Amino acid sequence: MRKVSRLQALIGLFFIILAARIEAADKRIVLIAGRPSHPPGMHEFRAGCLLLQSALAGVRGITVEVYSNGWPTKVDAAGKTVDNSAALDGAAAVMIYADGGGGHPAIQTGHQEVIDRLAEAGVGLGFAHFGVEVPKGPAGAAMHRWVGGYYEHEYSVNPMWSPEYSKFPEHPITRGVHPFSNRDEWYFNMRWVEDASARAKVTPLLVATPSDKVRQGPYVYPPGPYPHIIAASGREETLMWAFERPNGGRGFGFTGGHTHANWGNPDQRKIVLNALLWAAHVEVPPAGVESAVTDADLHKNLDRK
Repeated sequence: MRKVSRLQALIGLFFIILAARIEAADKRIVLIAGRPSHPPGMHEFRAGCLLLQSALAGVRGITVEVYSNGWPTKVDAAGKTVDNSAALDGAAAVMIYADGGGGHPAIQTGHQEVIDRLAEAGVGLGFAHFGVEVPKGPAGAAMHRWVGGYYEHEYSVNPMWSPEYSKFPEHPITRGVHPFSNRDEWYFNMRWVEDASARAKVTPLLVATPSDKVRQGPYVYPPGPYPHIIAASGREETLMWAFERPNGGRGFGFTGGHTHANWGNPDQRKIVLNALLWAAHVEVPPAGVESAVTDADLHKNLDRK
């Protein structure tokens, strides 16, 4: 009887250690929220990231961390706030949801090298809304390496419109996503990587056909219209995409997310949650990531503007 008790104790201890190891081995997803910008209810990067973090809380095998104000920082021994790029070490996936252009967090001093190292190590990378825009040149080339495409100033456009997402490709990111539509600053006419083999690794996920009225503007900035956008009348456009890098790393771009209230749409939320798991090489559930968001949830953590 005493031997059985010892055996039971050993078995119990084994499972405790095993559970601890499994928990320690959880894959880390890091969400980088940009600094406050725009009027209330728009570009609520921190509130959006915290909402996505909460929505993923019930997914086993992952932990989600949120860093605000554009990049991980820490307070040093002297009480000074300093760069903490090391916080990204060991991440399975990183998403930047922030203002882009010349102020994009990923292209500030030393940061592009950090993201390059993550990409070379196979870390998943995602960029949302303004975060898909960087200046043409070295930063654009980096986005091509990381996610296969980006928003290029005065080549891509950013109208406020309501695309109808009615069909989806067979892909883990689209699992459980149903047709939806909402009015937002949905970008299109991305600048795609030119190399044919890399371009073949870009999978359009959210696709819609802008009306001629949408193409003719005005766009949010600059107001346009642009002749090359008008000339593409009737063409389908990609507003979210997935990308597979040669080393097995994964990436995605999501152009929505201007209007915070749209995170209340379960299908918009699901396709981004699914993308975060996929980028981290975590199996996406057959019906996608289920989550519930209330009106009160949407009003939490908003920036003081």
